[in-house]
Amino acid sequence: MIEAHNIHKSYNDLHVLKGVDLHIPKGEIVSIVGASGAGKTTLLQILGTLEKPDRNTNSVLKVNGVDVYSLSSKELAKFRNENIGFIFQFHQLLPEFTALENVCIPAYIGNKDKAQTEKRAKELLGFLGLSKRGDHKPAEMSGGEQQRVAVARSLINNPGVIFADEPSGNLDSESAENLHRLFFDLREEFGQTFVIVTHNEELANMADKKLTMVDGKII
Repeated sequence: MIEAHNIHKSYNDLHVLKGVDLHIPKGEIVSIVGASGAGKTTLLQILGTLEKPDRNTNSVLKVNGVDVYSLSSKELAKFRNENIGFIFQFHQLLPEFTALENVCIPAYIGNKDKAQTEKRAKELLGFLGLSKRGDHKPAEMSGGEQQRVAVARSLINNPGVIFADEPSGNLDSESAENLHRLFFDLREEFGQTFVIVTHNEELANMADKKLTMVDGKII
């Protein structure tokens, strides 16, 4: 599902990633742990095609068999929309829209059929225990509910891989535990691959594979 080789990333004189290599098979849940500043979020953003590695380092990134660095900007945006989902620590829901509308946004960006999109969004909200919250705006929901809406949004286009950056970092312990279990339920139900950056040791240890980053490298 994901193959990355020789990933380097620098910001001015700060060398954040120092030649990362990894292979993540389809359907695997992988956690990435490490101290703050180790490069975890930077790696996640590069794997998710939100950032690019340093030039002239012969970096390679393939997602679902596609060499993403061979794509034009427009092709890459389309590929990202169709194949990759994101879950962030802060849910990033748009406050003026309902839960249902927030979930539908990535599909609308991809010009999906409105009726089919809304049907799929309602199915996802139901699967996540939010069937009665579709007409509610984010301010009318709990933190855990908002994060589950964000999870539904990440799934609306049936992406092959979900990238999550500290997804439970802003939740109370009960909501965090429920979210952690949810990732495994989703993998069983939909077969997605999950790559999760986390400081939560419980979640990290639940994963099929735990990768530790130290000073810009996976050890």
